Amino acid sequence: MKNGKSNNPSGQNTKHLTDKQIRFAREYVYNDGSKTQTECAINAGYSKSSAHVRASELTNPRRFPVVVRYIQELEHELNAKYEVTFARHVRKLADIRDEAMKKGHLTAAVSAEVQRGKAAGLYVERKEIRTGTLESLSEKEIKQKIDGLLADYKPLLESEEAVFEEA
Repeated sequence: MKNGKSNNPSGQNTKHLTDKQIRFAREYVYNDGSKTQTECAINAGYSKSSAHVRASELTNPRRFPVVVRYIQELEHELNAKYEVTFARHVRKLADIRDEAMKKGHLTAAVSAEVQRGKAAGLYVERKEIRTGTLESLSEKEIKQKIDGLLADYKPLLESEEAVFEEA
């Protein structure tokens, strides 16, 4: 490097990450959207005046493919670390239950065990949604509903009677 200038005219490091690029990628991934790209660039050591541009460039795969690839690797590692799987979920609930039992917190232990059972599909939750009740109807409205049902099903009821009469 002569006079502080890179031999690479684009200024892009296509094979290795610089310390600032590594810090930017970690800030960007580990703050999971709680900071802007610009804030991540500033925290990584880029100047405030150029941080917005640097952040945009560093997340552009055409400009800095190595940085983008590193960001993807960090995201993949983070997702794998915190991924919720059935086995991990049930094991964690068992750990919580065991800790609660050790401390004599039986309610918490039972709750953790019930949650394990739900996760395993041992419990089925049923919910009924009622859109109206007979109690909300007047006697006249109930009689009208019954008459309507009888009228709708009269042909079916008559055909059943006919079958029974023949037999």
